[in-house]
Amino acid sequence: MEKRIARFGRGGLAALAAVLLALAAACGTGGGNGGGGGAAPASPSPSDGGTASASLPPASSSALSGNIEIDGSSTVYPITEAVAEEYGKEQPGVRVTVGVSGTGGGFKRFCNGETDISNASRPIKDEEKAACQEKGIEFFDLKIAFDGLSVVVNRDNDFVDHLTVEELARIFNAENPAKTWNEVRGSFPAEPIKVYSPGADSGTFDYFNEEILGKKGVRQDATFSEDDNTLVTGVAGDRNAIGFFGYAYYEENKDRLKVVPIDAGAGPVAPSFDTIKNGQYSPLSRPVFIYVSKAAYERPEVKDFVRFYIDNVKELAAEVGYIPLPDEEYAAEQGKL
Repeated sequence: MEKRIARFGRGGLAALAAVLLALAAACGTGGGNGGGGGAAPASPSPSDGGTASASLPPASSSALSGNIEIDGSSTVYPITEAVAEEYGKEQPGVRVTVGVSGTGGGFKRFCNGETDISNASRPIKDEEKAACQEKGIEFFDLKIAFDGLSVVVNRDNDFVDHLTVEELARIFNAENPAKTWNEVRGSFPAEPIKVYSPGADSGTFDYFNEEILGKKGVRQDATFSEDDNTLVTGVAGDRNAIGFFGYAYYEENKDRLKVVPIDAGAGPVAPSFDTIKNGQYSPLSRPVFIYVSKAAYERPEVKDFVRFYIDNVKELAAEVGYIPLPDEEYAAEQGKL
């Protein structure tokens, strides 16, 4: 079932006002021919920023129409939603719907021919490829940004200053997990651990399960949700809670949460723009993707949207808290189109 989650803010009214004033000044001086034509301006939302919409180039100068259906990863949702919103200003006749059913749930719909594009926080699995082949769904993937899977505790937690990879496994592992914090480390209090985790349809779950838990799964007494905002609320409301999700969700809620540096053997490292980009935040840094149906890509509106996406995702991904790829990697992704 398709869900919506709150999109990330990108700028404020001051930035919007500055752009409107600049546009008004340009119209008053009669400078250039570019301001008079094109798409009608969309009604601004409170979170619309001025600088991005003013600088993003249109992917096509022709007016298009149609519907584009996208579903999948909650981690990738904020990027795709930001792109869809900007694209709507260039092509208001194209309706782009972005759902959130998790990476696995998204691939189920995608391989059943129900969606045109699938957001994914992990590469497609062999069994998912087989499901697509069975239905005759051909596709290509585009890497769009880097994310750092972030481990968080309650802001009032004053004893967890970092965790090792082994301690993380002791907390989350389905096989004989630690029940109290002092079972993780002797200096921690003898308080019960409350675990929050993405659901099994989530690519974030899959990545954590593989990199930290050796594919043994997350403990069954955890609270699971495909909606990262539910996990944020859960951890923020319980002093003994711990959870994990994408870095952008921590950034958006860092006034409510405490991020945990992870020690993979070279000392504790906290996720940040720099540590994720340079790979120092290991093993929890990862690329994220969109998967595009080749049949859907033959439709003009889908082709135009995908080209707009890859042309503008570097700026928009950074605005919503993700780490852009190097320019040469974006060039390689553009070469697939």
